Amino acid sequence: MVYGRGMTADPKHRALAHVSRPCDPGRLIDAEQHARQHTGVRKAHETELLEDYVELIADLIDATGEARAVDIAQRMGVRQATVTSMVRRLQARGLATSEPYRAIFLTEAGRALADRSRARHAVVLRFLLALGVPEAVAFHDAEGIEHHVSPTTLRVLEDWIGRISTAT
Repeated sequence: MVYGRGMTADPKHRALAHVSRPCDPGRLIDAEQHARQHTGVRKAHETELLEDYVELIADLIDATGEARAVDIAQRMGVRQATVTSMVRRLQARGLATSEPYRAIFLTEAGRALADRSRARHAVVLRFLLALGVPEAVAFHDAEGIEHHVSPTTLRVLEDWIGRISTAT
């Protein structure tokens, strides 16, 4: 039985089908490269929630002068207990400070992380909008892409946006 281009019923072959290159389905990615890609994705998943929180805390501080757990919970769509747990994680990593029943503040390292995250988000958002992605979709997609885009790709996106801007 044949399952697709060059694929047979052999279970080992079927199990490896998901590691082929999208642009060349019959060719496997080098094992070390494949491992590096997955390691990078796992690292991005580890930090994306931290980045979302520090970015929101920075936004709230900049807009209102303070970031309260109740406001963070409302904007993140979670319970205050979840925010409290995350704030503890941010504190443990030296990204935020707070006192019981008081506002949450970012450390210098937390502010720097928020600024880097905001900048990545802005580039990805501008890129998607320049491609013609509808605004609501671009806002949604940029929120996920920003955590996974490499510095190299980010520079290429910025260069492309710059070329498009000067051409119009």
